[in-house]
Amino acid sequence: MELLDQERTIAAIATAPGTGGIGIVRISGPKAVGIADAVFRTPSGKKLADAHTHTIHYGHVVDPAVQETIDQVLVMLMRAPHTYTGIDTVEIQCHGGPFVEQRILETVVSAGASPADRGEFSKQAFLNGKMDLSQAEAVMDLITSSSEMSRRASIEQLAGNLAKEIEYQCSLLLDLTTLIEANIDYPEYDIEEVTYDRLLDDISSVLVRLEDLYRTSDSGIRIHQGVRTVILGRPNVGKSSLMNRILGRERAIVTEIAGTTRDVIEENVDLDGVPLRLIDTAGIRQTADTVEKIGVDLARKAAESADLVLWLLDASALDDMEPVEDPSEMLDFLKEKQYIILINKNDLTEDRTRPPFLPEDAPVIWVSARTGDGIRALSEKIRAMFFSGAVQADSQPLITNVRQKDALRRALEALTSAKEAVTEGMPEDIIMIDLTNAYDALGEISGKTLKSDVIDEIFKRFCLGK
Repeated sequence: MELLDQERTIAAIATAPGTGGIGIVRISGPKAVGIADAVFRTPSGKKLADAHTHTIHYGHVVDPAVQETIDQVLVMLMRAPHTYTGIDTVEIQCHGGPFVEQRILETVVSAGASPADRGEFSKQAFLNGKMDLSQAEAVMDLITSSSEMSRRASIEQLAGNLAKEIEYQCSLLLDLTTLIEANIDYPEYDIEEVTYDRLLDDISSVLVRLEDLYRTSDSGIRIHQGVRTVILGRPNVGKSSLMNRILGRERAIVTEIAGTTRDVIEENVDLDGVPLRLIDTAGIRQTADTVEKIGVDLARKAAESADLVLWLLDASALDDMEPVEDPSEMLDFLKEKQYIILINKNDLTEDRTRPPFLPEDAPVIWVSARTGDGIRALSEKIRAMFFSGAVQADSQPLITNVRQKDALRRALEALTSAKEAVTEGMPEDIIMIDLTNAYDALGEISGKTLKSDVIDEIFKRFCLGK
């Protein structure tokens, strides 16, 4: 892995773009304190170099080139190793205007700092051993979290839930390969003998734990990305009204004119703690309107790639499905999907008779997009379908992205191959190849065995200033 440039001191605006009460310019590196002292003036004239770590100081940022005061600030001093990056860090808390922040950053760069790359502060933390790669990814997951479930899972991963599990399983594999290698290279010495029964027990133990972890991967990914949920139904059954009700705001246009929605509308939403990627679509019907037909085609494509389909029916028009919508055709499609049938506008009728064309085992919920009735039942049903039992974000490690899942899959394949080799009585050196491959794949989750260019690409996806 490429070593961190220990001489590079970086700086960036750490707060989001736009106007706010406070802006932060972060400096990290071996020269961070000296650079800050070059632009910061306290009323007493005291230098940061003489101050204790983890202290806050009042003063002004001054452009030393022209001795002009730029802003009145608070400066936080944090010395290595007890910092986010593991290196000396200074944070300048200024007034949160884009021009002020940029001017301070330019002054800091003129004093000797280098503009930080995207994610470079977190990369410093990773390379300095302050966190593993799964924890670094949790930082961005936390920043971009859009649900309570996602926030909790990110906090737990940042605390090291997944890192500790991966490290433990890697240590078991490393101990096993080390013992095998010692038996092969030094048979004449009194070293603990590795029997095939021992190999089978140890490999099986790791396999069971990793298989448990892999089973939660889809749920873990959905926690952060949201359950991709597509609302389908004929025109004017209330799809856009339902989306607006779940979002809690007017996002989709609602009119009495059939075919108002022409495009696919997507929004992330926290539905009673359940993360959804909610997608409103054009009404499904035969139409000669070219634009509406494109919208119908997009709706079908969105449904094909959905994790969950919500088929919306109109409670006041259940006896009038044909020829606008063919229930049998929709039900044939839903057989291959996770789905819930929502019967909307239940506030317009007291009849709760289950439509005879629906299968007995089809999940049905009566709702009202106008009043919100049934929405809580919907969230509970989705939670049971996608997150029940298998995932407790606050109590167990989770695989949270496709990169981690792929690495875990390859580790499982290698361990399965090793187990088969043991069962068939293959030589120990052949078994060790599979165990080494499993260790390397598992180490990619923590970043321990990942190539430096891949690590660089991962951190480039981070925010500037984080």
